[in-house]
Amino acid sequence: MTSPAPAAPGAAPTEERLSPLVFGAIVVAVVAALVASVGWALPVVILAVLFMVMFHEFGHYITAKRAGLLVTDFFVGFGPIVWSTRVGETRYGVRAIPLGGFVKVPGMTWSDPVDPAIEPRTYRQASYPKRVLFAAAGSLMHGVLALVIAWASLAFVGVPSASHVGVTALSTFQGQRETPAQRAGLRVGDRIVAVDGRRITDAATLARLIHRSVGVRLTLVVERGGKSLTLHATPVNGQHVEVNGQPLDTSATPEGFLGIEVGALSVRDSVLGAVPHAASELGSIVVASVKGLAHVFSPHEFASLYHQVTSTSAAQNRQNQLNRPESIVGVVRIAVQGAQYGVGTLLTILMAVNVFVGVFNLFPMLPLDGGYIAIATYERLRSRRGRPYHADVNRLLPVIYAFVAVLGVLFAATLYLDIVHPIANPFG
Repeated sequence: MTSPAPAAPGAAPTEERLSPLVFGAIVVAVVAALVASVGWALPVVILAVLFMVMFHEFGHYITAKRAGLLVTDFFVGFGPIVWSTRVGETRYGVRAIPLGGFVKVPGMTWSDPVDPAIEPRTYRQASYPKRVLFAAAGSLMHGVLALVIAWASLAFVGVPSASHVGVTALSTFQGQRETPAQRAGLRVGDRIVAVDGRRITDAATLARLIHRSVGVRLTLVVERGGKSLTLHATPVNGQHVEVNGQPLDTSATPEGFLGIEVGALSVRDSVLGAVPHAASELGSIVVASVKGLAHVFSPHEFASLYHQVTSTSAAQNRQNQLNRPESIVGVVRIAVQGAQYGVGTLLTILMAVNVFVGVFNLFPMLPLDGGYIAIATYERLRSRRGRPYHADVNRLLPVIYAFVAVLGVLFAATLYLDIVHPIANPFG
């Protein structure tokens, strides 16, 4: 994420440009190559991450406009300009490197040179509430987006419920045209409410009833699309069935199989009922993100990262992988794996990423947005009636450089580990 005042320069006639046709051809070629090699999930995740970044920047943009500040630039991406247009006093556009975006407002510090004609509309001349709201707007937008994602997930996708047991997948038996489940008419997503009159409240009970009923005709009460159906299925002896050339059942006592995988099914909230549940889930993730941030910057974690970078066995240790922070490469990989597992899982990951980035961006140190909030608050506390205090940011440069160096080490270590020793797929 970028701060409200990125290092990218403002508009200039001599800025490097890239032909929109060349840029479009490159984008189409890259997307086609990704889809052909790894499927649709990676391009979708990259697009989602880019949208999150621009939503962050839109927060800065809209609050600056509402506060009467001068916004000179609002760009998607960095590097050479692909397309730009000026509407009023603001230049909008797209740059060639889609790794973020920026909103430019003059006068982010008192040492920035500014034309006296626009000085009244600079960030540094705005009131304290306007400065804080502008600086915090990016993180607030992450919170809004995370809340919307949580609500959409609960209302339209649902979350797995241990008490709602059903068919999560259909299996195939080698040499057989149909499995007992297929003959009975079972479908993925069917909730199995009862078996031979016995109510099903967990997957273990359902599996146990099927396994001990070899050759026995079972009566299944199934819920599908809000309707109740009665189906009949007879489990076959797993010792006589092969899957991938191996017997399905190798136990001493024959067990019955229908050709289904059972597990918890997702249950959706009502559109209104999902609102408080989404807010509660958001609060839980905010608390977890704050704790995670403290863990990331702890001396113990840096020692652990050093040990993992210098030791292959430590890097491949399952416990170390579960506890270590991830770079953008690792986050995208996990999101892609989550997308392949299900839309609900992908939404949960994107929500967590939004919250963590929003919380991290409020860390009270430049160049993060939280650093501008901290400076504005310090100046407000030091100001007296009629005598505003102006903080000299240049005196903080050694601390800022040290913080950036820490971020650089953290980025390099996590990137190296995510490329050389990627975390195992947590979704199987």
